Amino acid sequence: MQFKSRLQYWLGACWIGLLILSAPALSQKTDLVIEKSFNVAAGGTLTLNSDVGSIDISTHNKDVIDVRVIRDPDAGSRAEAEEMLKEFKVDFQQSGKDLRITGEYEGNWKRRRHRSLSVEFRVVVPEQYNVDLQTAGGSIRLDDLNGEVRAETSGGSLKFGNIKGTVTGRTAGGSVSLLSSSGKADIRTAGGSINIGDVDGDVDAHTAGGSISIDRAKGNVLAETAGGSISVDEVGGYIDASTSGGSVSAKITGQPQQDCRLSTSAGSVTIYMADNVAVDLDARASWGRIDCDFNLSDKSSREDESVLSGKINGGGPKLVLRTSSGKIRIRKL
Repeated sequence: MQFKSRLQYWLGACWIGLLILSAPALSQKTDLVIEKSFNVAAGGTLTLNSDVGSIDISTHNKDVIDVRVIRDPDAGSRAEAEEMLKEFKVDFQQSGKDLRITGEYEGNWKRRRHRSLSVEFRVVVPEQYNVDLQTAGGSIRLDDLNGEVRAETSGGSLKFGNIKGTVTGRTAGGSVSLLSSSGKADIRTAGGSINIGDVDGDVDAHTAGGSISIDRAKGNVLAETAGGSISVDEVGGYIDASTSGGSVSAKITGQPQQDCRLSTSAGSVTIYMADNVAVDLDARASWGRIDCDFNLSDKSSREDESVLSGKINGGGPKLVLRTSSGKIRIRKL
């Protein structure tokens, strides 16, 4: 019995000690999170500009913006962690139905390059709202939204859901994905792949290195990559797609009103067209053959089948196809 009493006393003392030791840690954990709520109205704009941090935007059916800023300092001591938190200021400014959030470094934070502050912005906005997002380092993710979208990061991926509006995305290094957009999609990355679903407007996609994939563009398509394949399953307007290394394929379902061009320095070029599309074909494969399903009038070709030109369905805008090393195929849908 005496042993049991001593054991209970010892366990109780340990438990009290753990509570005392954990109190500063719990307090520190609470200090790491900033939470704010703002009453707004549909159709407003969230502007978020931060020197660091990832951004995650979701929506709900309330005229309220809920903000949660999670900060995680990589510090050697509690004092250094508190100093790092003080040097990163988060400011909130509301003007009517609009909200501006700013995350800015102050003080001598640049001298501690061996330390870092991880920041994550989690924001919930009304379903019908516009967003203008910018971070100097971190990924940006956006759920389905009814509004205009602008997003820019100096390093990180961009991921957009179904957007009822135009989408402008910029990243200095990272992949970009967009499920759908009811307006124009203007996407650029300095290095990474681009994957785009259905777009009711035009698509302007550029990457310095990576593949480009587009499911459907009701408007025109301008796609360019310095290295990677390009695939456009359906384009309603004209298309200009070029890559320095990789295959290029596209489907033209409607009559283009302007000249179209598909080109690659190393890879095959494949174009699928509806039966009634009328174009002036100009195809050249420096080290390959050309295979065409359509009958051509005013046909001109070379014996080695590396050059083919002529009018398809009486002719129309130019269809220029180029490859320095690979085949060219012109197929009927």
